[in-house]
Amino acid sequence: MSKNVQSLGRGAGILLPISSLPSKYGIGTFGREAYRFVDSLVEAQQTFWQVLPVGPTSFGDSPYQSFSAFAGNPYFIDLEYLIQEGLLTKEDVESKDWGEDPSDIAYATIFNNRFDVLKIAYKNSNHKDSEEYTEFCEKNVYWLDDYSFYMALKNKFDNKEWSAWDDDIKFREEAALKKYRKELQDEIDFWKFCQFKFYTQWMELKEYANEKGIQIIGDIPLYVSMDSSDVWVHGRLFELDERKNPINVAGVPPDCFSETGQRWGNPLYDWDAMEKEAFSWWRERMKANATLYDVIRIDHFIGVVRYYRIPSTCPTAMEGAWKKGPGKKLTDAIKESIGDSKIIAEDLGLVVQSVRDLMEETGWPGMKIMQFAFDGRNTNSNLPHTYTNSNVLVYGGTHDNETITGYFEGVDEEDMEYTYKYLGVETKEEVTKAVIRSAYASVADVAIMQMQDILGLDNSARMNLPSTVGQNWRWRLLPEQFTEEHIDWLRELAETYGRELDKPEIEEEEIDEETEE
Repeated sequence: MSKNVQSLGRGAGILLPISSLPSKYGIGTFGREAYRFVDSLVEAQQTFWQVLPVGPTSFGDSPYQSFSAFAGNPYFIDLEYLIQEGLLTKEDVESKDWGEDPSDIAYATIFNNRFDVLKIAYKNSNHKDSEEYTEFCEKNVYWLDDYSFYMALKNKFDNKEWSAWDDDIKFREEAALKKYRKELQDEIDFWKFCQFKFYTQWMELKEYANEKGIQIIGDIPLYVSMDSSDVWVHGRLFELDERKNPINVAGVPPDCFSETGQRWGNPLYDWDAMEKEAFSWWRERMKANATLYDVIRIDHFIGVVRYYRIPSTCPTAMEGAWKKGPGKKLTDAIKESIGDSKIIAEDLGLVVQSVRDLMEETGWPGMKIMQFAFDGRNTNSNLPHTYTNSNVLVYGGTHDNETITGYFEGVDEEDMEYTYKYLGVETKEEVTKAVIRSAYASVADVAIMQMQDILGLDNSARMNLPSTVGQNWRWRLLPEQFTEEHIDWLRELAETYGRELDKPEIEEEEIDEETEE
């Protein structure tokens, strides 16, 4: 094992996106329910709270397709706190429709109402006179003006992606930039206000969690969305043609998720151009995320070593080819940028030896998925008894998987028999809890479970079905759904398997030196 192992310590945690927190206003926020959840984590002796990317979402509502690699999602700004600040009235908020089902997110409804309410708060705010706002703008100068200008322009151009804007501003001609900045100044200031409130509320919540011993695990996609301020502003760093259209796009080849592969559509980085600038954009990105999170999970880490390049003209991912990524050059830049924050490398998929070598070089932990373990073979590397070292995180499943309960509904009889033998249970009803217990008992440093799996929910609570659009990212936790019974059970698991929040010192066996001689 690498001498540079970056240990997260032995612990456990829950994967629950901010969007999935209970709230009266259509989507989870940084409000009271978030603080209640932190308190529940402490009570359950959990050490980690893992969230999905918190950036502003675009088409399809995926947190992995964001308008910015730096900005936060204005949906998560808690409206009740704005009421307490005197920036909104209850009537401002309660007069709007936020959807009818508290277990579901009605994204279109929220989109149509949230920004109207936030604009009222902006008009009532004197934030520009505050020292905190000035400091925030100075600290985030690398991206804040660009993103806010970008969002103001999107509104002007009927929310179209930047590639469909007028050519003068699409190609960032100096005269057009100057004209639109002047014309849209108030709108630009509104988007800066939203980021100020997002960051202020999030950092207060993070501080509350950290003071109680809870570490926040954030998640960042490897790639950025074509429809983003990052690609519009820094187009030279991406594989774009002279009309600023993608030449090639990202994805993965056919696999167990999709027969035609996954064509994500994100523009690919021009890694040579990135390297010429000493990976400055990546350094700024990681520095910003190190402010937001204690631990940063890099999604699709294998793309750092080698990535799948799909011609933009191909409608599926079947015509792609593997290309060499920046590897250690990028991971060195990341290490130099993140301060005390730590990294998790999402190494799922086709892991070649060069990926393993880089992970050993960095010492960053990878992932194991319990759902992938039970194919009847006792050599499956996701089975807990096969873990060769502790520097790994074990998950029941990720946001892209079925729930554990849902998954085992479709397992064939032979694999089910092996599952029963391995877990020491006799019925499907017992399997979900037994899978979680097995993960907790493993040598893996950290065990992370989705809230849906802790609650034993079926696939109606699934977060995302890859390669589909429309019904994803919508599941929400109901108030009081995470009960004292669940909390007691998790605490018992954490204490039984040495994963509790305030872990006692491991007793060293005393050796009688005289006898030893």
